[in-house]
Amino acid sequence: MSLIFNIPRLIISSHKGGAGKTIFTLGLIQILKEKGYKIAPFKKGPDYIDAGWLSKISGTPCRNLDLFLFDKKHNFYSFFRGAEKADLAIIEGNRGLYDGVDEYGSCSSAELAKLLKAPIILVLDCTKATRSMAALLKGFLEFDTEIPIKGVVLNNIARPRHENIIRSSIEKYTETKVLGVIPRLKNVVKERHLGLVTHFEKDSLFLKDLSAKLIENVDLESIIEIAKDSQALDIPSLSFNSVKTYDLKIGVFLDPAFQFYYPENLEFLQSQGAELVYINSLKDSHLPSGISGLYLGGGFPEIFAEDLSGNVELRKEVKEAVESGMPVYAECGGLMYLGEEIEWQGKKFPMTGVLPVRFKVDSKPHGHGYVIAKVEGKNPYFNIGDTILGHEFHYSYPYQIELKKGMSTIFKLEKGTGLDGFRDGIHYKNLLASYTHFHIFSVKFWAENFLNLAAKFKTT
Repeated sequence: MSLIFNIPRLIISSHKGGAGKTIFTLGLIQILKEKGYKIAPFKKGPDYIDAGWLSKISGTPCRNLDLFLFDKKHNFYSFFRGAEKADLAIIEGNRGLYDGVDEYGSCSSAELAKLLKAPIILVLDCTKATRSMAALLKGFLEFDTEIPIKGVVLNNIARPRHENIIRSSIEKYTETKVLGVIPRLKNVVKERHLGLVTHFEKDSLFLKDLSAKLIENVDLESIIEIAKDSQALDIPSLSFNSVKTYDLKIGVFLDPAFQFYYPENLEFLQSQGAELVYINSLKDSHLPSGISGLYLGGGFPEIFAEDLSGNVELRKEVKEAVESGMPVYAECGGLMYLGEEIEWQGKKFPMTGVLPVRFKVDSKPHGHGYVIAKVEGKNPYFNIGDTILGHEFHYSYPYQIELKKGMSTIFKLEKGTGLDGFRDGIHYKNLLASYTHFHIFSVKFWAENFLNLAAKFKTT
């Protein structure tokens, strides 16, 4: 069984990362919302920060589409789940259009466009360039003639003469329509390590100016028509319903320090009957009563290290929960919180002390990209011999690890950095903490085993 599904859609891509895709996408979504469209946002690739902004502006959870982490069926499923009640779907690409994991462009935005039969709009960063942008675009058009590039938006335009030369050059040497320009903007979201400042920390006031600039300088009606010209999709039948349900509560850290979660991961836990109880690690002094498990996602514990450290009672209760055998699953920022301390900008901040690991945050990435890990150690979440896929992005690294009796690293990395370039995934009692982020579509059994552990813990 399959489903014929047709929804107006676009992929916003570029010739490189940092060209302005996110800013343009946010402005476009804001304008379309004001026009009465219900937007389904998507982010290509393993990204939480851009996805957070897309969720906030659209008012709809942003889902990730990823041809590396999960197969085509699951990408179709994610797209359908996110877009089935929307008027228009907007997918923000990552990196450059043809950038993938190898020289063939595997898992690139271009390959996703083919899968979803989605027209592409390229955002071109025109800083210190004019006629060369036409040459660049011509190369993109001819590199793969199956890719439906339907228009371009010129970003970082300095003045009218700058725009006119680029626009005239593109019109002379290609048949691609220039859909508009984005002048150089000052009041936009700033970047830092890991990417943009998150939507938890920055208000949306910049959207007013951004939207006004786009309305003034971009052919929005043509963009809508391009989206409406999308072909119908044949969506394979796929379901994640389970006959087994759980009557339990799972505590989830969700606040400015811990905010990196795939929506599908949380939805799966809920679909199995688990009630998610959200915890603010900066303000809540105690763990919620009645919880049978803890889920600590990634985020920026280093930015909020002083407040996290100052919340002594919560740190103490988290440690006691782990020692009592409560199932605890922690990724990246959650891993750091469970260590002895975080060193950030020359200062050291005590954390929970569950794990005898001290972390330092550097000025450059220590792990960035997809992860392939082989499970080599006994643990309650994975089978020995399993190969699992995930991703990592961290500027921190452990500068001191002294694992105690009963603690072990269970992942041998075939790709990725993890704790030391070779290993990741610290297992202790019913705790699993690692730099690697997992998606439910890639490792469904992780969540099932987590809930089984929580159910057993509840009855003890």
